[in-house]
Amino acid sequence: MKNIDRVLKNLPDSPGVYQFKDKTGKVIYVGKAKNLKNRVRSYFTSRPVSPMISKMISLIDDVEIIKTDSEVESLILEMNLIKELKPRYNVNLKDDKSYPYIVITNESFPRVFPTRKKKNDGSKYFGPYTDVGSVKSSLKMLRDIFMIRTCNLNITKEAVKNRKFKVCLEYHIKKCGGPCEGFVSEESYNEMIKEVEKVLNGKTNTLVKELYEKMNKAAREEKFEEAALIRNRLHSLQVYSEKQKVVSEDMLDKDVINYVSEDDEACAVVLKIRDGRVLGMKHYLMTSVETKSPQEIIETVICKHYDENQYIPEEIHLPQSVSDTNILEDWFIKKHSKVLRLRIPQRGEKVQLLKMVEANARYMLEDMKLQRLKRNFVPDSVAALKRDLRLKKLPFRIECFDISNIQGTDTVASMVVFENGKPKKSHYRKYKIRSLPDETGKPDDFASMREVIYRRYIKYSDKDLPDDVKNNNNKDEQLPLPDLIVIDGGKGQLNSALTVLRSIGLENLNVIGLAKRLEEVYMPDSPEPQSIPKTSSGLKLLQRIRDEAHRFAVTFHRNLREKRTIKSELEDIKGIGKIRAKRLLTQFGSVGKIRELIKNNYGELEKLAGKKIADLLKQNLNV
Repeated sequence: MKNIDRVLKNLPDSPGVYQFKDKTGKVIYVGKAKNLKNRVRSYFTSRPVSPMISKMISLIDDVEIIKTDSEVESLILEMNLIKELKPRYNVNLKDDKSYPYIVITNESFPRVFPTRKKKNDGSKYFGPYTDVGSVKSSLKMLRDIFMIRTCNLNITKEAVKNRKFKVCLEYHIKKCGGPCEGFVSEESYNEMIKEVEKVLNGKTNTLVKELYEKMNKAAREEKFEEAALIRNRLHSLQVYSEKQKVVSEDMLDKDVINYVSEDDEACAVVLKIRDGRVLGMKHYLMTSVETKSPQEIIETVICKHYDENQYIPEEIHLPQSVSDTNILEDWFIKKHSKVLRLRIPQRGEKVQLLKMVEANARYMLEDMKLQRLKRNFVPDSVAALKRDLRLKKLPFRIECFDISNIQGTDTVASMVVFENGKPKKSHYRKYKIRSLPDETGKPDDFASMREVIYRRYIKYSDKDLPDDVKNNNNKDEQLPLPDLIVIDGGKGQLNSALTVLRSIGLENLNVIGLAKRLEEVYMPDSPEPQSIPKTSSGLKLLQRIRDEAHRFAVTFHRNLREKRTIKSELEDIKGIGKIRAKRLLTQFGSVGKIRELIKNNYGELEKLAGKKIADLLKQNLNV
């Protein structure tokens, strides 16, 4: 507390920003103040109003202040520090970045396309849109009305002058003006892009009026072809405008902001209305709001939203007043050179709009909580398996291994993965076994299991092994370690796996064996099988995983055997070598199809393979 006492004695009366730091020097809270002395001291002299504030104060080891010349500067600095440091006890505000935008690129001849990533490259972003369908329909409408280029060419004056590019089909079907060959000037193209911006900003009515004037002017000057093009554009814009929902009769540009909170979370929605029509909405999800007043929450949303968006409407409607109206007004003038007009509706359609926005915010907050529940949901079978096997934690990720061979050939192994009780097929792996047969010439299943376990887990070994040994079997991405390893087999197979895991220093992994005959579960260091009720959902999950591993291994084995059989069948024909056999399989697809041609259309086979090869195939394939 010595650091804090020292700071408290020397606090200035001026505006500024304060940062609370913990023992490690990490900033845990950033705040602004009109009077730093009064604001910072209040944390340590007043009684905390909530457990969260009490906890935060108990962690404070140092206070750092930054003086500013005005409250507006303190607001800007606070926003920047929160954005950069993301302190634990500040409101954590996340916007809907997963939703798509429409971008107009910062180029001589701008492109217009959808994106989910906003870059600080001078391009203009419109949205976000609540679904991909609305983005596609908006882009289709724009490309039907305006001749926007769809190519990715870097069109510059030099490229056009040197005739570097040629027009494509889009130009010939009158979907593009052909800027790549200079058929439309940069000035004319960018004038059209400004019209596109107006549509995306919801200023359709304004654009319609401007186009009417242009059409009449072109008609007066007897530019009838140009006037006809503008007329067609006008018709399409009017059809589009009629489809938009009208929610306000005053035709003003306005944003309506409202929010709902529950416990420590909140969701705020900004509804955008342009020319009286709904343009779209954006929502923000917030945490750490339990101790924040409604005014602070609304101010946070306003600062976040209008810091990222350049277009400022004529009015902003709020459910209640904010405490720092003057500071916000000064900030808007400084950042956007525009006077902020905050309105608190009391009656009529404006209050109804606030209620509609509140209802949307409530729906989104409930949906967020529902999605979280789904992510954190643990199936009964996974919980039952933890109980049945007496595991310390839930077996969220389970990996199961099976060895497959038929008549002693083409031994393979499979690994299947289940996460939260469901197959994770992108993590399935299959292995060709390299181990030699035993003394009798038969496949050694125990050696095969040791090999596949070694190849799967050697990369995680903490033993001092050469890098080439660890990396030799790491051709794919490094998968996470499982919570439970299931070996398809009895005590012998389980011991084979355990021997390898102990040798590479991974003896702490949970491993069991599942015998097929009596569905017996074998545990390490236990000579007798584990007794699990036959009706247990945990046992049923194990059986399902084991059966999936067996299916995957058998399928892989069958494919290998078929390839080997087909390959040897053609190569064994005298006069057809390895290379020609490969060409024939590529040409005809399979030996079965070759037999079909021999039987039903021998002339076609002669034509494609040649008479000599066709005769050899006919003589040797026993058709």
